[in-house]
Amino acid sequence: MADKVVDHIRTNALAPGAPLPSESAFAVEAGASRAVAREAFRSLAALRLIDVGNGRRARVAPADGSAIGRMIDHCVYTNQLSIQQIFDVRRTIELRTAALASLRRSDQEADEICAIADRMKRSFAATGDVMELDISFHAAVARASRNPLFALLITSFASVTRQNWAIGWAARPTDAERMGSIEGHGAIAVAIRRGDARAAEKAMADHFDLTVRALLTAGVI
Repeated sequence: MADKVVDHIRTNALAPGAPLPSESAFAVEAGASRAVAREAFRSLAALRLIDVGNGRRARVAPADGSAIGRMIDHCVYTNQLSIQQIFDVRRTIELRTAALASLRRSDQEADEICAIADRMKRSFAATGDVMELDISFHAAVARASRNPLFALLITSFASVTRQNWAIGWAARPTDAERMGSIEGHGAIAVAIRRGDARAAEKAMADHFDLTVRALLTAGVI
């Protein structure tokens, strides 16, 4: 039944936000019970392929990294992936997103990236705020790369980042080291604003190398 819903979306070239026929309509077409159709809708909603809500028709869902994020989270907790392996992948991807963002970003996107980096400095004493701004910063760079798959993948790492961020922050024993991490974001932002792909890539590499060293010190990787 879930395959029939997906086939309907593809056959009719439905865009994100487009409404779907009711569970009953799919059940009648497939010669199945409404309970089977309801379970198919629930499964597809869990995968973030469709949006369902009380009192309205199901709709085609926009791209969302949460399902990928849950899978990554599951793999970490079941020891199928290590934090170091995740950082290896993130580093590879994010060097590319930084370079592409410097070449493709709009002025508005450059302003957003720089503003987040500035807010990180101003929020230095508020660890939780800095963490959320850190996540937002990397997501903004990925969006500015203009490759939606990069943005999808980067946002999928948010859950793992939240689990380990405070440990890495605490592993930097001085305020100067912590501010150095924040200033690394500023260097990335400045390079992206200047349109300097090589500098943006190097600044992102330096940032990740510092983070990995902090996590090594903390015994996380």
